[in-house]
Amino acid sequence: MLHAPAPLRPASASPLPFPDADLMHMADLLSPAERERFAELREVLQREVRPLTAPFWNREEFPFELLPKLASLGLGRLQTDGSSRLFQGLAYMETARADVSLSALVGIHNELVVGMVHELGSEEQKRRWLPGLESFTALGAFALTEPEHGSDIAGGLATTATRDGDGWVLHGAKRWIGAGTIADFVLVWARDTADGAIKAFIVETDRPGFTATKIANKIGLRIMQNADLVLDGVRVPEANLLPGATAFDRANELLRDSRAWVGWQAAGIQLAAFDIARAYALERVQFGRPLAGFQLIQQQLSEILGNAQASLSLMVELARIQEAGRLEMAQSAMAKATTTRLARASVAMGRSLLGGNGITTDYEMAKLFGDAEVLYTYEGTYEINSLIVGRAVTGASAFV
Repeated sequence: MLHAPAPLRPASASPLPFPDADLMHMADLLSPAERERFAELREVLQREVRPLTAPFWNREEFPFELLPKLASLGLGRLQTDGSSRLFQGLAYMETARADVSLSALVGIHNELVVGMVHELGSEEQKRRWLPGLESFTALGAFALTEPEHGSDIAGGLATTATRDGDGWVLHGAKRWIGAGTIADFVLVWARDTADGAIKAFIVETDRPGFTATKIANKIGLRIMQNADLVLDGVRVPEANLLPGATAFDRANELLRDSRAWVGWQAAGIQLAAFDIARAYALERVQFGRPLAGFQLIQQQLSEILGNAQASLSLMVELARIQEAGRLEMAQSAMAKATTTRLARASVAMGRSLLGGNGITTDYEMAKLFGDAEVLYTYEGTYEINSLIVGRAVTGASAFV
């Protein structure tokens, strides 16, 4: 039987100091209306979502029954509801605090799927897909990475699109595609065989020649259904070409924003690690007193929370720059690399703090331990993002 997750505000004889672990009062930066919405979001995610996720994580299954709850919180339409960049980021953070896999779904859904259709799609494409996407009654996937091209995808993209009569024929393969086995359509980036330009197409997943195979046995993000995709002569009509996505620079803009989004996930997973570690330290008695009364335990709790607050502060500043339309790839890369490095350290301390109980998902920390490795790797590895920053500050490229 699973150990019940400790609530964010555990019941006790005396109030817990800083129950939400917001030592820097970041939520106060929101408008009153967004602050109220954020408080509800946090409460529902902790009370009604977080306790249900571990069994699905263990089984590598997707909890479809949670989609209506996520939709009721407005998490399907963050890109289109007029909310501030800060609110969007804090919503991603709190979703990750409840479960990192679900935050990956919510983030990819908004930043790469809803955002792409809304910004780069035709009016017909928007009318057809946005209502379902915003309510989570339809799911999309973003397919750029390929089996042989990850970090070098800009120059190495091998999937092809060939004009044929009044439509297009797509050939190729994609890998690590989030929600690839459960999506209603996939946004496929392919190289036009006529002019070499990289373009994007809506590919409904029931089209002949399209297959999706789940990637199993992952150590993290086990709820997220990553997939290998094969496009074997998949035919799509001209109407499925996204008119605003006919060059790779548009994909790069999306990747810039999605790298920033991972920083919010990294802040969220660290707050989750702190929540779990603090609750455990207060409950676990060793040598006649709670672990929370030992100096080494307090030092670890302090460092985990310090890392989380440093990550959150960096992301709040990034949201300010984003809101002003000044976000550049180097800033996103620095934020992603820095926050995921701190997240990796934080969950390692949290796992150590729980001792033997830290290696079983019954106590949640092991789940975070695996998820942190994925954050450190996806949306550009730590090393690649570091090189992007290095190029920006030196003017010299060290990629090759």
